[in-house]
Amino acid sequence: MALLDIVTYPAPILGKPCKLIEDIDEDLVCLVEDMTETLYDAPGLGLAAVQVGVDKAMLVYDVAEDENSESTGLKVLINPKIVHAEGKVTSENEGCLSVPEFRADVPRFACVTVEGVDHEGKPVKIDAEGLLSIVLQHEIDHLEGKLFIDRISSLKRSMYKRRVAKALKAER
Repeated sequence: MALLDIVTYPAPILGKPCKLIEDIDEDLVCLVEDMTETLYDAPGLGLAAVQVGVDKAMLVYDVAEDENSESTGLKVLINPKIVHAEGKVTSENEGCLSVPEFRADVPRFACVTVEGVDHEGKPVKIDAEGLLSIVLQHEIDHLEGKLFIDRISSLKRSMYKRRVAKALKAER
């Protein structure tokens, strides 16, 4: 296993929809292991493959209630899609490993139903609400080429983009 570099805004790959996965092979299993290690090291609740520079529709997440429990709660979703969504909620103070040093309130669906397959290719259907719903929406957005800053007001988004542009200019 290896820690992977997390791609950050404004990297172009973050704005493009990911390719669907057709085969679950040894390379994909290794990617899952590396993404898991990276997720826990970051630390984060979820991580999409695109966030580590891999153009594949896959994510890992862990929203386990108790960090000290023996079972990690880690889940893998391949080619996930939201098939049903309802209600409205505000995800307060949402953040992202690919959008460092910025948090915002983000409008989200209250409940979602997600379908995909697990790392063994078995179909998965998840009816989610609360934190799990928000994490799944956030990570699936990544696979569709969206960041949480795309869901906030244009004023807040432009303020963040200007701050990043200024920092990148200062690095040169």
